[in-house]
Order: sequence, then structure tokens, then C-alpha cells
Amino acid sequence: MAPASHAPWPPGVPLALAQRARIEAALARCHAGSGQAMLSDLVFSNLYLFRQAHDYRLVEGDWPLISGHTYDGSQHAIPLFDPAHAPAAVLTQILAQHQCLYPLSKQQVATLDSGVFEAVASRDDADYLYAADSFRHYRGVRLIKKRNLMKQFLAAHSVRSVALEAAVLDDARAILAGWMADKGKGQGEADELPCLEALAHAGEFGFQGFLHYADAAPAGFVLGQEIQSGVFVMRFAKGLARYKGIAQYMFHHLVMATPQLHWLNFEQDMGLANFRRTKLSYQPAALLDKFRVRLHHP
Repeated sequence: MAPASHAPWPPGVPLALAQRARIEAALARCHAGSGQAMLSDLVFSNLYLFRQAHDYRLVEGDWPLISGHTYDGSQHAIPLFDPAHAPAAVLTQILAQHQCLYPLSKQQVATLDSGVFEAVASRDDADYLYAADSFRHYRGVRLIKKRNLMKQFLAAHSVRSVALEAAVLDDARAILAGWMADKGKGQGEADELPCLEALAHAGEFGFQGFLHYADAAPAGFVLGQEIQSGVFVMRFAKGLARYKGIAQYMFHHLVMATPQLHWLNFEQDMGLANFRRTKLSYQPAALLDKFRVRLHHP
């Protein structure tokens, strides 16, 4: 174990595919048994896809970490070890060079000395967690509109759904381009580049998804991954605006086609009002806080 006189952490190296096995193994050890409380960020594929947006870098050593910047510009460190097993002096030295440890789960924060460290969660960062059965049935008054939109879509179109595999990647890319146009986004805006990379590396990263045709035309796709047994993160969901109700159908189809799924994580809303309204409209079972941990007296 590193003593309190641990040397300053080096700047690290940019995140790369060659680091995948190393980082995946470390994250798996840290978050084994998290179940549905697993945070959506803490998977190598997600870190890799958004490495440029956050300037992620791998810092090796006795207490390895990934350094980066949050969307609001805070320099943060993602521990590749269980913070509960690290001496307070080590965490203090990490925080001497980073503004916070982030994202930490509620369970991780509970193991830290509250007299030394303070933990703050932002509503903008919280993951949306849903029971898969909500999408299987769209039961109840609050979800009846979703069920009706899906029924309208199915009544208006002849629908065919296929696994999102290499043979249909060009159709998925065409849907993404159409979605970008629908949203009025220019090349490279929104999450276009991470989505294109996700499609290219889908098999390698263990992504699963489906592509949907309406009247034989590519209409929408979903792509995500299982991060704990029965827990699926929705990484990308793209449906063309002219197909009203396609989003509701795609989520329903996903859980019907994969009955082993019990929970869906729709990630955070980043404080964007339209994202928040949409995600709340599906009636989440819980919001999973992501904590930023700092020293009480830096």
C-alpha cells in the first residue's frame, strides 16, 4: 500500500482501446454486486466513447485512476480501486490535484470518513432507473399515453425488427444522419461521433440492440449494454421524427425480446429541460445519485 508520501500523480496517457482489459477488470472488481445501483458511467466502453468530450486519461500506479473533466469543467478523478480500501492520505493527495472524485455511488460514499470528506450530488448527473416491466406493459394512467403512441405507430406501419449487427450498420448510420437532421444538428454535434464509434465497435464492446424498419424503410434503432446481471444501460436511441410512437415501440420491443432484463438505466439528463421532461414521463423507479467527493478543508 502507498504511504502518505506518495509522489504526485503523473498526467497519464489518453484513453485507448489497448487499455480496455486493464480498465474493465479494475472497474468490475470495484463494482461487483452493485446490481441496479450500478452507475451508468463506470464501464470502459462508455469512458472510451466519450474520451474526447472529457479528456479522459489513464493514470497508472499503486492507486490507479482515470482523470478527466466533467461537462461543467471540474477536473475529476475516477478511482480504479475501491475508495474504502485506500488510506485517507492517498485520497487527500489525489484531491490535491483534482477538484473531486467523481462519480462515486451512494454505497461508496457511505464508506468514507464524513469528517474528512464531503459528498455532493447534482440532480443533473443522476441516472434514471426504470423497472423493465414498465416498458413491457405501459400500465397505469401515467403511461397510457406511451401505450397509445406505440399502438398508433404499429397501426400506421408495417414493422420489422432485426438485431443490430454488421449487416445493418449502414441503415443504422442512415438513421443517425436523419435523426441529426431532424434535430437541426451539424456534423459532429450532439452525440454523433460517440454513436458512430459505438456502432463500429458494437461487437467488441458487447453492445446489444435492435434496428427497426417501418414499411421497409430504416426508422430507428436502440443500442446499449448489460452492466450488471439483468441491468441494461440505454446508450443510444435514435428514431426518425416522421415515425410517431417509434421510441415507445423500440423500448417495448427491447424488453420483450430480452426477458432476462429487469432494469433499464437511461443515464443522466445533464440538466437539459427536454431530456428531463422525456425521462420523467416514463416514470422512473429511482434516480441514482452520482456524488462528487471533496475535502472539507482543501
